[in-house]
Amino acid sequence: MKAILTVQNITSEFVTSFWTPIFVGIFVAIVIYALWPRNKATFDEAARIPLREE
Repeated sequence: MKAILTVQNITSEFVTSFWTPIFVGIFVAIVIYALWPRNKATFDEAARIPLREE
């Protein structure tokens, strides 16, 4: 059987081969940024914002 090239097949192949690794890299960068020890104080302060009485 011969594979039929369609716009859907080409688009699907492009998305899986190009965008998936990029989005995985972005996700990993966000997780590393969120868990970096230097940012702990900033995130702790932001977590207390709803509890402040001003």
